Amino acid sequence: MVQVTVKVDYLGKSYQTNVLAKHDAAEEEIFRKALEQVQKQWTD
Repeated sequence: MVQVTVKVDYLGKSYQTNVLAKHDAAEEEIFRKALEQVQKQWTD
């Protein structure tokens, strides 16, 4: 597993979050996980 720092745009603002992913994970999968984390923070 590797820790990846990802910057995502959500609701017109930029957020930076860390994602734990497998070393061979696709870029799209890492971005999707990052977006889900940010969305979860705003809906909980």
